[in-house]
Amino acid sequence: MNSDDRIRQFEEGTASADNFHHADHVRLAFDYVCRYSVLEAVQRLSDGLKRFAAAQGKADRYHETITWAYLLLIHERIARTGCVQTWEEFAECNGDLLVWKDGVLSTLYRQETLDSDFARRVFVLPDRGL
Repeated sequence: MNSDDRIRQFEEGTASADNFHHADHVRLAFDYVCRYSVLEAVQRLSDGLKRFAAAQGKADRYHETITWAYLLLIHERIARTGCVQTWEEFAECNGDLLVWKDGVLSTLYRQETLDSDFARRVFVLPDRGL
C-alpha cells in the first residue's frame, strides 16, 4: 500500500484498528509530513487520530503531546537529511522513533508529564532536564 492509500484509508475511517500499532502511527505521521506542510500535517493527523480513537470507543486514548512530538521529530529529521527518503530509509536511520516503551520521548519528557491529562489535551514542550 502506498502513502496516499494509507492516508486515504485512515481519513475515511477504513484503516484496521487491529493492525495499528506504534510503528504504524509513526509511518502514518511520516506519510503526512512528506505530503503536507508541517502545520497541515499536525492538524490533519491530530484530527484523524481523534476520529479514529472515538470510532474505536477509545476517545480518551488520543494524546496531543505524543502525537505532535512524534510528528515534529519526524519533520525535523527529514529536514536534516536535506533529501526525500523512502519510509524504509527513514526507518533504518531513525529506529529510535519506532521504539514505544522507553523510547525517544522518555529522553525528552518526564513520565509524570506524559501521564498528565493536560499533556493529553494540549501539546506540552519537552521538560526533561529543565
